[in-house]
Amino acid sequence: MKLILAVLVLVLLDETQAQWYKFPGQAVGGAKDMRRAYQDMKEANWKNSDKYFHARGNYDAAQRGPGGKWAAEVISNAREAVQGLSRHGNSDAAADQEANRWGRNGGDPNRYRPKGLPEKY
Repeated sequence: MKLILAVLVLVLLDETQAQWYKFPGQAVGGAKDMRRAYQDMKEANWKNSDKYFHARGNYDAAQRGPGGKWAAEVISNAREAVQGLSRHGNSDAAADQEANRWGRNGGDPNRYRPKGLPEKY
């Protein structure tokens, strides 16, 4: 009876895909994806490319799973909050957050890709 109960519990856990133990690794990987997108944005130094890199960083992080998506959301919100303190009018924040959500929810980052941005990015 105990064996049947144990097997039933294992099957239910497997069916619900209870993979909470993967969350921390996904979050760390997502944070790395966000950092890579930021570094690429600085390296590219391309006019009107910030929305693309916002979307790409969020997209890459979210592809790792729930932990990556969570990390992307936390980092994006923190970045916009800090930048909001130094901006005058904060007119760009809403557009940045839209690009963040687009990428995080699986939207193609190329929607925001500026013309002429090297294929490297």
